[in-house]
Amino acid sequence: MAFIVYIIRSESKGMFYKGFCEDFDDRLRAHNAGRVRSTKNGRPWHEHYVEKLADKTEALKREKYFKSRSGYRWLKNKGII
Repeated sequence: MAFIVYIIRSESKGMFYKGFCEDFDDRLRAHNAGRVRSTKNGRPWHEHYVEKLADKTEALKREKYFKSRSGYRWLKNKGII
């Protein structure tokens, strides 16, 4: 089973949201349907960046890294955000 760490971008506000899940397509539908409180106001959302990891612990660590200051710098330096 694969775990997904993802970054989605709000079309209306231009902001990014970072998260992790097992089924990215279902999770993106939830974001766009307004079922996720933290992204409800930025709809519509589009896939921006996705990483697949085999281990849930590693996926959670990667999500936490993306949300950190050093992770933000890494994403910026790679031209991802």
